[in-house]
Amino acid sequence: MKSTISFLAASMLLMGGISPVHAAGEKPRLIVAISVDQFSADLFSEYRAHFTHGLKILQQGTVFPNGYQSHAATETCPGHATILTGARPARNGIIANNWVDYTIKREEKTVYCAEDETSKTYKASARHLMVPTLGDRMKEKYPDSRVVAVAGKDRAALMMGGKNTDQVWWWSDKGGLFSTLDDRKPNAASRAVNDKLARMIRTGLPALPLPDFCRSRPPIALPGGKTVSTPPAALPPEKLPKGMKVRPEVDRATVDLAIQLTDELGLGQRAVPDLLAVSLSVTDYVGHTFGTEGTEMCVQMMALDQTVETLLSHLDGLGVPYAVVLTADHGGHDIAERNSTRAIPDDRRLTDKVGLAALNAAMGHAKDPVFRVDDKNSDVIAGDLYLNARVKGQERAELLSKAKDWFEADARKDMIAGVFTSDELQQVKPSTLPPEAWTLAERAAASVYPGRSGDLVVLLKPRISPIRDAKGSYIATHGSTWDYDRRVPILFWQAGMTGFEQPNSIETVDIMPTLAGLIGLPLKPGEVDGQCRDLDAGPESTCPSP
Repeated sequence: MKSTISFLAASMLLMGGISPVHAAGEKPRLIVAISVDQFSADLFSEYRAHFTHGLKILQQGTVFPNGYQSHAATETCPGHATILTGARPARNGIIANNWVDYTIKREEKTVYCAEDETSKTYKASARHLMVPTLGDRMKEKYPDSRVVAVAGKDRAALMMGGKNTDQVWWWSDKGGLFSTLDDRKPNAASRAVNDKLARMIRTGLPALPLPDFCRSRPPIALPGGKTVSTPPAALPPEKLPKGMKVRPEVDRATVDLAIQLTDELGLGQRAVPDLLAVSLSVTDYVGHTFGTEGTEMCVQMMALDQTVETLLSHLDGLGVPYAVVLTADHGGHDIAERNSTRAIPDDRRLTDKVGLAALNAAMGHAKDPVFRVDDKNSDVIAGDLYLNARVKGQERAELLSKAKDWFEADARKDMIAGVFTSDELQQVKPSTLPPEAWTLAERAAASVYPGRSGDLVVLLKPRISPIRDAKGSYIATHGSTWDYDRRVPILFWQAGMTGFEQPNSIETVDIMPTLAGLIGLPLKPGEVDGQCRDLDAGPESTCPSP
């Protein structure tokens, strides 16, 4: 049951008033940044009229329904890295979830964005993030500021929190509990939440209630025997913890841990500003596992709405001035099998005619492959393509040219939107146009970081899924350069704001400089890619005068 103060706060917000817990326009002492993994602008538009809890409250602030992850590689790690750095991948260095580095001293050359590959065993790290986050900047200016990051994935927590967090935690489907960095120890907050998760794993999870309006989404039978768009069933202990990742209990546990850490560290209770970064991952897992337009996503959206309210209600009760931004790391696209029932004929899956085996054979290297992607076990080409470091000089130039011609040939042009060399993309200047008007080269160039990006970047045409069939655990994905993957909502809220909606597009890299403006944190000209956006958050402008 909501507390009286939380109920009053929410009621006044929905009526256009302000929360009674602190004064209108007061400079926030706590910044709360929420990322909902794979919460596309399309999902926000589809469900926003049905939100009655936290996501309805946030819509009373400043709403940008057309936010953009403007780069081409719309994946979790680069998306989260833009939100609190104000920098695109070409500046922050996080070009994808994984990349290939032939210079590292280990047999496997794939590097995970949130690892320290110099360690003999897997070690989570933010070392690959090449620019400071908002939290890092706050720590530099206000040494007593506290920075907390909690997420459903390690890469989300580390990319939002940065290198100087006081607490950083993430959930893992391997153990079903929250983990932290190797040099950190469990605390009371993490122990309490992990104990609760452990009880769930031992007893199983019940079936989820199905809202009435979710019942209109018919089941879809897929090749291979899987049926999607069915009510979320009970999960017995033998299907846990891995099966938990598509359940709202993981998002709720993430928020529970964020709340307990907020209280334990006294966030917002001192004269200097603090940062709480929260990434909710279940929407992404649901989208991958079931697609974005089924009953499963409908149930998740309603649960997400309540989970966000749980966090906001607790913050209201603290009586401290806080500001919230909610956005996403990327969008997502539904399964071709469902879209084909809706008369979308060009929605289809990638065929093996665009594959590594076919490419290497055409290059005369069927037995000694020279090209690879970031996953050594994958044959699918979509994004960065790496030429082996042993190929040098004239032979390298000739193979790149020959490969580019192969992609652009008639046999594959119905699948391929564009192919660029890394050298070509490094010559592309950042666009001055709105992100929806960027060329393919400009989108791809925003994801290029020398030493990490592929020798070739291959972009698929719209509505082509790089998942070749619907027989695996993941049947839908994201990662393309198209707007269904690039567009995300951006919602700012603070007590006392005069709510308005701005339909013009902005970028997620605008979030950090805007939050910096709210707390009076100065930025040097040109040191970030984004720009401060003025919010009606009180009598003074959000953004400092130029």
